[in-house]
Amino acid sequence: MREGPPPARLPELLQTINMRWSDGRRSDNVDDRRGMGAPAVAGGVGLVGILLAIAVALLGGDPFVVLQQFSGGGSPFGPAPAQVSRQRQKAPADDKMADFVSVVLADTEDTWKKEFRDNGGTYRSPKLVIFDGVVASACGQAAGSTGPFYCPNDEKVYIDLAFYRQLRQQMGAPGDFAQAYVIAHEIGHHVQHQLGIDQQVQKMQRRLPQAQANQLSVRLELQADCFAGVWAHRTATQRQTLEEGDIEEAINAAGRIGDDTLQRQSTGRVRPDSFTHGSSAQRQRWFTKGLQSGDMNQCDTFNTNQV
Repeated sequence: MREGPPPARLPELLQTINMRWSDGRRSDNVDDRRGMGAPAVAGGVGLVGILLAIAVALLGGDPFVVLQQFSGGGSPFGPAPAQVSRQRQKAPADDKMADFVSVVLADTEDTWKKEFRDNGGTYRSPKLVIFDGVVASACGQAAGSTGPFYCPNDEKVYIDLAFYRQLRQQMGAPGDFAQAYVIAHEIGHHVQHQLGIDQQVQKMQRRLPQAQANQLSVRLELQADCFAGVWAHRTATQRQTLEEGDIEEAINAAGRIGDDTLQRQSTGRVRPDSFTHGSSAQRQRWFTKGLQSGDMNQCDTFNTNQV
């Protein structure tokens, strides 16, 4: 397949349907932690307790249990969510975006539940955590500036809604379907986790030099892009919630966050050996492949010479 962006126009069916996100089902799997403040470890936990908690988290356990024991009381990350007073009032725009994210999440749940059921499996819906600033996950503490991510240790997707402003204003990828693509990509990683793909990749990466390990990361990310395309296909052809221009928004977003584009913007030079997510053309191509086929079996990025 020739390197380059996908066709500018896709089948007419995917271009003329009306988008009706406001009518969609809301997911019950959204955990809104905005306004709770950055997690901070309280005094008295000690270095041993912190290290033990990290080890427990990396093994998929609950680090709060360990930290609670070492601190002799409540959670060192502050009171339980129900006890936390909001530090700031949410802007109406943020609440609207949180509602949008909930609808997108519900749509991915419907898609992958059916896909797994049709293949004799059962899909476990992940939680989606909305936060602002800093968040504690079973994969460690992360800042919103790092962008959305999926944590396989707790099977949760994490997103700071401020990323959408960055996507629009700094990366040049506006539009609601561009924002939906971001969620669908992270859910793609959850699909990989349920299928055991990410575990196999990590096992292989431990035996490889860094450059080759990076190549496996690229293939993992491109498959998540393809899975996002499969979701977009189902949304367009079965639920008919898209309108003209939506597909282009997602393809544009995929291109804007390619490794080569981001490296060129930040350093002025491109280093393919350091890629971990794939080039802009690769990300666009694999998203489009999932979109056009609607078949997750077409998303095997690991058994092809042309990524």
